[in-house]
Amino acid sequence: MGLFRSQQHRGMEPDDLQRMIQAVVDNVRWQMSLDRKTTALKQLQGHMWRAAFKTGSMKAQFFEDVVPAVRKWREAGMNEACGRSEIGHKVESESYQKIASSIGCSTNNILFLTDVTREASAAEEAGVRVAVVVRPGNAGSTDDEKTYFSLITSFSELYLPPST
Repeated sequence: MGLFRSQQHRGMEPDDLQRMIQAVVDNVRWQMSLDRKTTALKQLQGHMWRAAFKTGSMKAQFFEDVVPAVRKWREAGMNEACGRSEIGHKVESESYQKIASSIGCSTNNILFLTDVTREASAAEEAGVRVAVVVRPGNAGSTDDEKTYFSLITSFSELYLPPST
């Protein structure tokens, strides 16, 4: 309502406003269908998620192994870095080198957990250690991927050696 009134006040007709809103929605859906990682789209998604979590219309569920594992890692002096996709596409190896640089860590001291084997390949190419997490609802892996990558079904399966 507030947007409508402010635009109407500036002389915009209701039909024009609806067309503009639909064009924005169509563009966002198009970017999402292509799995685009643009900063603007990521920011919009972040605002939408924040609002949805704040109002309670969306809730997150952690797998039961996640919180104990993160606590154990923190107690061991390890840090976790989540959601750093603003640095680049997760299917490009350069992104992992940038992440390592931004957190002041060499790539061989990073363990990347993912359920997407294309991301795992890119991270590995950059020298990052990788484990592919197999969870209910994830896309399946090919037989070659199952043989090639370290697959885990729980964070408790991870052995994290001291950093070098």
